[in-house]
Amino acid sequence: MYEFIKFEKEDGVATLTLNRPDVYNALNDEITYEIQAALKEAKRDKEVRVLVLTGEGKAFCSGQDLKASAKNPGRSFSDSLHKRYNPIIKAITEMPKPVICKLNGVAAGAGCSFALACDLIVAGESAKLIEVFVNIGLVLDSGSSYFLPRLVGSSKAFELATMGTRISASEAEKMGLVSKCVADEELDNAVKVYTDYYASAPTKAIGLMKKMLNKSQNSSLKEMLEYEAYCQDIAGATYDYKEGTTAFLEKRKAAFKGE
Repeated sequence: MYEFIKFEKEDGVATLTLNRPDVYNALNDEITYEIQAALKEAKRDKEVRVLVLTGEGKAFCSGQDLKASAKNPGRSFSDSLHKRYNPIIKAITEMPKPVICKLNGVAAGAGCSFALACDLIVAGESAKLIEVFVNIGLVLDSGSSYFLPRLVGSSKAFELATMGTRISASEAEKMGLVSKCVADEELDNAVKVYTDYYASAPTKAIGLMKKMLNKSQNSSLKEMLEYEAYCQDIAGATYDYKEGTTAFLEKRKAAFKGE
Protein backbone atom coordinates (compact mmCIF):
# COMPACT_ATOMS: atom_id res chain seq x y z
CA MET A 1 0.00 0.00 0.00
CA TYR A 2 2.85 2.40 0.84
CA GLU A 3 6.06 2.95 -1.12
CA PHE A 4 8.07 5.35 1.05
CA ILE A 5 6.95 4.37 4.54
CA LYS A 6 6.31 1.15 6.42
CA PHE A 7 3.15 0.93 8.49
CA GLU A 8 2.72 -2.06 10.77
CA LYS A 9 0.19 -2.89 13.48
CA GLU A 10 0.55 -5.51 16.20
CA ASP A 11 -0.97 -5.97 19.66
CA GLY A 12 -2.40 -2.47 19.83
CA VAL A 13 0.82 -0.81 18.65
CA ALA A 14 1.11 0.86 15.24
CA THR A 15 4.61 1.65 13.95
CA LEU A 16 5.09 4.22 11.19
CA THR A 17 8.61 4.00 9.77
CA LEU A 18 9.95 6.57 7.31
CA ASN A 19 11.54 4.39 4.66
CA ARG A 20 13.94 6.32 2.45
CA PRO A 21 17.16 5.29 4.18
CA ASP A 22 19.33 6.02 1.13
CA VAL A 23 18.58 9.75 1.61
CA TYR A 24 18.32 9.66 5.42
CA ASN A 25 14.54 9.62 5.16
CA ALA A 26 14.40 13.04 3.52
CA LEU A 27 10.90 14.29 2.82
CA ASN A 28 9.66 14.50 -0.76
CA ASP A 29 6.04 15.07 -1.77
CA GLU A 30 5.19 11.38 -1.90
CA ILE A 31 6.40 10.44 1.57
CA THR A 32 4.62 13.35 3.24
CA TYR A 33 1.30 12.34 1.71
CA GLU A 34 1.88 8.72 2.73
CA ILE A 35 2.62 9.84 6.30
CA GLN A 36 -0.66 11.79 6.32
CA ALA A 37 -2.57 8.72 5.12
CA ALA A 38 -0.98 6.44 7.72
CA LEU A 39 -1.71 8.88 10.54
CA LYS A 40 -5.36 8.99 9.48
CA GLU A 41 -5.43 5.19 9.47
CA ALA A 42 -3.91 5.03 12.95
CA LYS A 43 -6.48 7.48 14.26
CA ARG A 44 -9.42 5.58 12.76
CA ASP A 45 -8.33 2.09 13.81
CA LYS A 46 -9.83 1.31 17.22
CA GLU A 47 -7.38 -1.54 17.67
CA VAL A 48 -4.47 0.92 17.66
CA ARG A 49 -3.83 2.18 21.20
CA VAL A 50 -0.40 3.78 20.69
CA LEU A 51 1.63 4.93 17.68
CA VAL A 52 5.42 4.83 17.25
CA LEU A 53 7.10 7.13 14.71
CA THR A 54 10.63 6.21 13.62
CA GLY A 55 13.02 6.08 10.67
CA GLU A 56 14.64 3.27 8.73
CA GLY A 57 18.43 3.07 8.71
CA LYS A 58 20.89 5.50 10.28
CA ALA A 59 18.66 8.58 10.47
CA PHE A 60 15.25 9.46 11.84
CA CYS A 61 14.57 12.17 9.25
CA SER A 62 16.87 14.70 7.59
CA GLY A 63 14.04 17.11 6.72
CA GLN A 64 13.00 18.38 3.31
CA ASP A 65 14.55 16.60 0.33
CA LEU A 66 16.47 19.54 -1.14
CA LYS A 67 17.29 17.68 -4.35
CA ALA A 68 13.60 17.11 -4.96
CA SER A 69 12.67 20.71 -4.20
CA ALA A 70 15.48 22.01 -6.46
CA LYS A 71 13.58 20.52 -9.41
CA ASN A 72 10.76 22.96 -8.71
CA PRO A 73 12.48 26.29 -7.93
CA GLY A 74 9.30 28.34 -8.30
CA ARG A 75 7.33 26.38 -5.73
CA SER A 76 5.41 28.13 -2.96
CA PHE A 77 6.84 27.44 0.49
CA SER A 78 3.50 28.35 2.02
CA ASP A 79 1.58 25.89 -0.17
CA SER A 80 4.07 23.15 0.67
CA LEU A 81 3.64 23.74 4.39
CA HIS A 82 -0.14 23.95 4.24
CA LYS A 83 -0.53 20.84 2.08
CA ARG A 84 2.35 18.63 3.17
CA TYR A 85 3.83 19.45 6.55
CA ASN A 86 1.22 21.20 8.67
CA PRO A 87 -1.35 18.39 8.27
CA ILE A 88 1.24 15.95 9.66
CA ILE A 89 1.96 18.10 12.71
CA LYS A 90 -1.76 18.58 13.36
CA ALA A 91 -2.42 14.86 12.96
CA ILE A 92 0.30 13.97 15.48
CA THR A 93 -0.70 16.55 18.08
CA GLU A 94 -4.43 15.92 17.66
CA MET A 95 -4.13 12.12 17.63
CA PRO A 96 -6.40 10.92 20.47
CA LYS A 97 -3.74 8.35 21.36
CA PRO A 98 -0.14 8.62 22.56
CA VAL A 99 2.48 9.12 19.84
CA ILE A 100 6.02 8.05 20.71
CA CYS A 101 9.04 9.13 18.68
CA LYS A 102 11.65 6.40 18.51
CA LEU A 103 14.60 8.66 17.70
CA ASN A 104 17.10 6.35 16.04
CA GLY A 105 19.40 8.94 14.43
CA VAL A 106 19.56 12.52 13.20
CA ALA A 107 16.35 14.57 13.20
CA ALA A 108 16.95 17.75 11.22
CA GLY A 109 14.69 20.59 10.03
CA ALA A 110 11.14 19.36 9.57
CA GLY A 111 12.34 15.99 10.86
CA CYS A 112 13.19 17.70 14.14
CA SER A 113 9.72 19.26 14.15
CA PHE A 114 8.14 15.83 13.62
CA ALA A 115 10.00 14.50 16.66
CA LEU A 116 9.08 17.47 18.86
CA ALA A 117 5.40 17.11 17.89
CA CYS A 118 5.28 13.64 19.45
CA ASP A 119 4.09 13.12 23.02
CA LEU A 120 7.27 11.33 24.08
CA ILE A 121 10.72 11.03 22.53
CA VAL A 122 12.86 8.02 23.37
CA ALA A 123 16.30 8.52 21.83
CA GLY A 124 19.29 6.34 21.16
CA GLU A 125 22.50 7.92 22.44
CA SER A 126 23.82 8.54 18.92
CA ALA A 127 20.69 10.49 17.90
CA LYS A 128 20.86 14.24 17.32
CA LEU A 129 18.34 17.06 16.94
CA ILE A 130 19.14 20.00 14.65
CA GLU A 131 17.00 23.01 13.73
CA VAL A 132 18.92 23.29 10.49
CA PHE A 133 16.72 25.88 8.74
CA VAL A 134 19.07 28.82 9.36
CA ASN A 135 21.88 27.07 7.49
CA ILE A 136 20.00 27.58 4.23
CA GLY A 137 18.52 30.97 5.10
CA LEU A 138 15.08 29.77 6.11
CA VAL A 139 13.01 30.07 9.29
CA LEU A 140 11.59 27.44 11.61
CA ASP A 141 8.53 25.63 10.30
CA SER A 142 6.37 22.56 10.87
CA GLY A 143 5.66 23.70 14.42
CA SER A 144 9.19 24.14 15.75
CA SER A 145 8.56 27.80 16.59
CA TYR A 146 5.72 26.56 18.83
CA PHE A 147 7.39 23.54 20.43
CA LEU A 148 10.91 24.84 21.08
CA PRO A 149 10.22 27.78 23.42
CA ARG A 150 7.66 25.77 25.36
CA LEU A 151 10.16 22.97 25.93
CA VAL A 152 13.39 24.89 26.60
CA GLY A 153 12.42 28.54 27.15
CA SER A 154 12.66 31.56 24.87
CA SER A 155 16.38 32.29 25.22
CA LYS A 156 17.56 28.73 24.58
CA ALA A 157 15.07 28.33 21.76
CA PHE A 158 16.49 31.46 20.10
CA GLU A 159 20.01 30.07 20.36
CA LEU A 160 19.11 26.64 18.98
CA ALA A 161 17.07 28.13 16.13
CA THR A 162 19.38 30.92 15.03
CA MET A 163 22.64 29.00 15.38
CA GLY A 164 21.43 25.67 14.04
CA THR A 165 22.98 24.00 17.06
CA ARG A 166 23.47 20.23 16.88
CA ILE A 167 22.04 18.76 20.09
CA SER A 168 23.10 15.31 21.23
CA ALA A 169 20.49 12.96 22.67
CA SER A 170 21.99 13.22 26.16
CA GLU A 171 21.97 17.04 25.97
CA ALA A 172 18.40 16.96 24.70
CA GLU A 173 17.36 14.83 27.66
CA LYS A 174 18.86 17.36 30.09
CA MET A 175 17.03 20.20 28.29
CA GLY A 176 13.71 18.40 28.40
CA LEU A 177 13.51 17.95 24.63
CA VAL A 178 13.82 14.18 24.97
CA SER A 179 11.97 12.06 27.54
CA LYS A 180 14.59 9.32 27.74
CA CYS A 181 18.05 8.71 26.29
CA VAL A 182 19.40 5.16 26.20
CA ALA A 183 22.22 3.23 24.59
CA ASP A 184 21.48 2.57 20.93
CA GLU A 185 21.26 -1.17 21.49
CA GLU A 186 18.65 -0.60 24.22
CA LEU A 187 16.38 1.66 22.14
CA ASP A 188 13.93 -1.03 21.04
CA ASN A 189 13.44 -2.28 24.59
CA ALA A 190 13.13 1.23 26.01
CA VAL A 191 10.36 2.06 23.53
CA LYS A 192 8.67 -1.27 24.26
CA VAL A 193 8.35 -0.34 27.93
CA TYR A 194 6.20 2.60 26.87
CA THR A 195 4.21 0.77 24.18
CA ASP A 196 3.47 -2.16 26.50
CA TYR A 197 2.04 0.29 29.02
CA TYR A 198 0.02 2.39 26.59
CA ALA A 199 -1.32 -0.60 24.62
CA SER A 200 -3.17 -1.72 27.77
CA ALA A 201 -3.94 1.69 29.26
CA PRO A 202 -7.28 3.61 29.30
CA THR A 203 -6.83 5.18 25.86
CA LYS A 204 -9.86 7.46 26.00
CA ALA A 205 -8.66 9.07 29.23
CA ILE A 206 -5.15 9.46 27.85
CA GLY A 207 -6.48 11.04 24.66
CA LEU A 208 -8.49 13.50 26.73
CA MET A 209 -5.47 14.33 28.90
CA LYS A 210 -3.44 14.97 25.74
CA LYS A 211 -6.09 17.48 24.60
CA MET A 212 -6.15 19.08 28.03
CA LEU A 213 -2.38 19.53 28.23
CA ASN A 214 -2.26 20.98 24.72
CA LYS A 215 -5.12 23.36 25.50
CA SER A 216 -3.48 24.50 28.74
CA GLN A 217 -0.61 26.09 26.78
CA ASN A 218 -2.89 28.98 25.83
CA SER A 219 -5.58 28.93 28.52
CA SER A 220 -6.16 30.48 31.92
CA LEU A 221 -6.59 28.49 35.12
CA LYS A 222 -10.30 29.34 35.10
CA GLU A 223 -10.67 28.00 31.55
CA MET A 224 -8.79 24.81 32.40
CA LEU A 225 -10.88 24.16 35.51
CA GLU A 226 -13.99 24.29 33.32
CA TYR A 227 -12.39 22.10 30.66
CA GLU A 228 -11.30 19.55 33.25
CA ALA A 229 -14.88 19.26 34.46
CA TYR A 230 -16.10 18.85 30.87
CA CYS A 231 -13.53 16.14 30.09
CA GLN A 232 -14.11 14.33 33.38
CA ASP A 233 -17.77 13.82 32.47
CA ILE A 234 -16.66 12.23 29.20
CA ALA A 235 -14.08 10.00 30.90
CA GLY A 236 -16.58 9.01 33.57
CA ALA A 237 -18.93 7.62 30.93
CA THR A 238 -16.35 5.23 29.44
CA TYR A 239 -16.07 1.47 29.82
CA ASP A 240 -12.54 1.91 31.15
CA TYR A 241 -13.71 4.05 34.06
CA LYS A 242 -16.23 1.39 35.07
CA GLU A 243 -13.61 -1.33 34.67
CA GLY A 244 -11.00 0.65 36.58
CA THR A 245 -13.22 1.28 39.58
CA THR A 246 -14.50 -2.32 39.58
CA ALA A 247 -10.94 -3.68 39.43
CA PHE A 248 -9.91 -1.41 42.30
CA LEU A 249 -12.78 -2.62 44.49
CA GLU A 250 -12.04 -6.24 43.55
CA LYS A 251 -8.33 -5.73 44.21
CA ARG A 252 -7.24 -6.88 40.76
CA LYS A 253 -5.46 -5.36 37.78
CA ALA A 254 -7.82 -3.49 35.44
CA ALA A 255 -8.33 -4.89 31.93
CA PHE A 256 -8.76 -1.67 29.99
CA LYS A 257 -10.11 -1.82 26.43
CA GLY A 258 -9.51 1.75 25.36
CA GLU A 259 -13.26 2.32 25.22
